[in-house]
Amino acid sequence: MTTQNLEFPKFIAAMTELVDQHADERSLLAQGRGQLASLLADDTWLPPECAVPRTDRYAQYLLHCDPANRFSVVSFVWAHDQRTPVHNHTVWGLVGILRGAERCYEFVLNNGFVMPNGHSHIMHAGDIEAVSPTLGDWHRVSNADPSGVTVSIHVYGGNIGVLKRQRLSDTNQLLEFVSGYDG
Repeated sequence: MTTQNLEFPKFIAAMTELVDQHADERSLLAQGRGQLASLLADDTWLPPECAVPRTDRYAQYLLHCDPANRFSVVSFVWAHDQRTPVHNHTVWGLVGILRGAERCYEFVLNNGFVMPNGHSHIMHAGDIEAVSPTLGDWHRVSNADPSGVTVSIHVYGGNIGVLKRQRLSDTNQLLEFVSGYDG
């Protein structure tokens, strides 16, 4: 196994230790951000099959799930013009861009209604942001790289593919959903 192939197991060990030691979300996110930044520094550790876009929508590949479902690591793969619906997460999360760029439109839940908060930003390779119900949990994400595929690495405080969450329908109704995984 090459040194580069050891990066992901090192990341999983570090995140496991953080989750074991930190009940405080702020501390966990701050230290997890540093671990994710190290992982994003070289993209050769990601298996090629976990960077393949779908033609009909973005892809979500499970890379690791803690045996106790305390955290999961997922690669999201976006082809040109693909985006998520407006959605929440219900748990803490770190999102880091491995390749390409993502645009994030932020929303807020106010008295049962999801509304844009007027903020959006573009994240490029190496950029990391945190999400959680305490920090801001609602957004819509899309590929912002007009020349190709974007890959982002997400670390969530639970098994995100099986958690019940909410999304906003095309008619502005809150709908429950479970995202699942591809591949």
